[in-house]
Amino acid sequence: MCVVAGRAARVTKWPEKTLFNAPFPAPASLSSFSLHSLQESGDQSEEEPREPSQAGGMGTLWSQESTPEERPPVEGSRPWAVARRVLTAIQVLGLLLCFSVLLFYIFQNCGPRPCETSVCLDLRDHYLASGNTSVAPCTDFFGFACGRVKGTYNSFQELATKNKNRLRRILEARNSWYSGSGEEKAFQFYNSCMDTRAIEAAGTGPLRQVIEELGGWRISGNWTSLNFNRTLRLLMSQYGHFPFFRAYLGPHPASPHTPVIQIDQPEFDVPLKQDQEQKTYAQIFREYLTYLNQLGTLLGGDPNKVQEHAFMSLIITSRLFQFLRPLEQRRAQGKLFQMVTIDQLKPTRPRWMKCVEKTGTFFEPTLAALFVREAFDPSTRSAAMELFTAIRDALITRLRKLPWMNEETQNMAQDKVAQLQVEMGASEWALKPELARQEYRDIQLGPNFLQSVLSCVRSLQARIVQSFLQPCPQHRWKVSPWEVNAYYSISDHVVVFPAGLLQPPFFHPGYPRAVNFGAAGSIMAHELLHIFYQLLLPGGCPACDTHALQEALLCLKRHYAAFPLPSGTSFNDSLTFLENAADVGGLAIALQAYSKRLLWHHGETVLPRLDLSPQQIFFRSYAQVMCREPSPQESYDTHSPPHLRVHGPLSSTPAFARYFRCARGTLLSPSSRCQLW
Repeated sequence: MCVVAGRAARVTKWPEKTLFNAPFPAPASLSSFSLHSLQESGDQSEEEPREPSQAGGMGTLWSQESTPEERPPVEGSRPWAVARRVLTAIQVLGLLLCFSVLLFYIFQNCGPRPCETSVCLDLRDHYLASGNTSVAPCTDFFGFACGRVKGTYNSFQELATKNKNRLRRILEARNSWYSGSGEEKAFQFYNSCMDTRAIEAAGTGPLRQVIEELGGWRISGNWTSLNFNRTLRLLMSQYGHFPFFRAYLGPHPASPHTPVIQIDQPEFDVPLKQDQEQKTYAQIFREYLTYLNQLGTLLGGDPNKVQEHAFMSLIITSRLFQFLRPLEQRRAQGKLFQMVTIDQLKPTRPRWMKCVEKTGTFFEPTLAALFVREAFDPSTRSAAMELFTAIRDALITRLRKLPWMNEETQNMAQDKVAQLQVEMGASEWALKPELARQEYRDIQLGPNFLQSVLSCVRSLQARIVQSFLQPCPQHRWKVSPWEVNAYYSISDHVVVFPAGLLQPPFFHPGYPRAVNFGAAGSIMAHELLHIFYQLLLPGGCPACDTHALQEALLCLKRHYAAFPLPSGTSFNDSLTFLENAADVGGLAIALQAYSKRLLWHHGETVLPRLDLSPQQIFFRSYAQVMCREPSPQESYDTHSPPHLRVHGPLSSTPAFARYFRCARGTLLSPSSRCQLW
């Protein structure tokens, strides 16, 4: 810190025998000072010596009787003028030096600093491994951010796998649990599932025992003709299997969500046949027939009889298909399924992953508490809630400025957001130890793994029925806490962000704010915009400016249709336009919230040696969420292909072109843009 002695506004006039008389100009415009101007100012202000002051003041520095040789030089003399100019120059140079040091200190401490923590370095390495900096960001930002991604990489799938790995570490850790507790039984079940040696040693005996309990199998030679309804009842009640239809207990979609028995069509191992998928369907058919033959032979059946019954099973399945609703009708109603090819099924999933999933299904309350305790501590949850609050406030501000909404609709929309409930990390029961540590007294593990599975199936069904018999005013989660899918529930007006989603590389309290706002923040804003999907549908907002709204929607459709897609990739804009609108609006809202946060909170950091500004990191983190390999089945999805999910929103955001210095007219810096949200 520099301290300059002396008076800035003026210097008191000394009497005749004072040391100097050099008035100093006020520092109102220090940047316009020059040594020459200061010298001229000093020369013009010189005055004749005055008589000594009678009022005292600071008095004189020399005795009245001093000799002429002892007196200071006269002000008008040349040596005195030179000395005065030298002293003035020293003062000015000192001030300039201190001012420069002060500016350097301010910019050094207020500018973005590199984040050198382990989580930031891991994220930096992750970005470098997935991106391709040789690609021009203004023409292909998806390639810039995801250009090194090969195969079936998917950012969400990768995060889901990391979460399952965390569950695996939890289940394989050595801990001492209370005897009979949920934790102990969950660990025992997982270890039993992983003990493939014991499972192989048991052979087909456990499964044959189950078959005998159900009346046997004609191909095995031991068959007792039982009543069909009795067999069906045993399959559904004792073994959790629904061969001809699915029946389950669930909440009614409308308030007050009373429990209802829901019956739906069956889900067969062989998918519905499609005319455009003849080759794929025939391959699946052959593979499934081979599987049935191997299964029947393994259980002791005669190969000829096994093949006959396998064909009969497929014939029955094909006839049942005739009574199912066509696939296109289910797609139109939003009931879609993910088509996969045989090539995609070839990678063998490791045993531990299957066992983690099974354990999570049967012991979800216990694993939820253990996962949240390790992966989503109170400080992480607090940071996530702070981020959500910033996103929500930005949305409310944006709603006030939408040109296609009148004042009444704007007020309604703001009230809707204000009344929204948010559940972050895990549901309430997972955060209460007394509920998460519940005992599973009805589960009997052993004597073999199959019997353990069947016991867990019965216990799970009983708990589901019991949960619906008890009043539950809170929202029932549709996902487990370790899953990566956020969603908005229309019936309960609640938005859910599971702990599994709010993990690196999407979110971490130690990340630069740009990362959290660009990745997790844009996801949060996207889900919030689901609240207003109804307004975008025909007739969904009668009080709105219909013409302005339709113009904005049409502009957005044309905007997306103009983008080139990778070979073999297509999309149906009639299915994706709602999600496209949420993608564009979600990015704009997240950017608005981040920009406001930068204004009020200093100290932003950047990822080291990545050569990206905070704003550029914001857009980079947004694109990172969308990294995945496009597939031919994109037309079945309600989301656009990953390239469009990156390029559509970025090209609709003027700030992107500004921060990446994109020339006007390039792919991501178009001459005109659409504004819906």
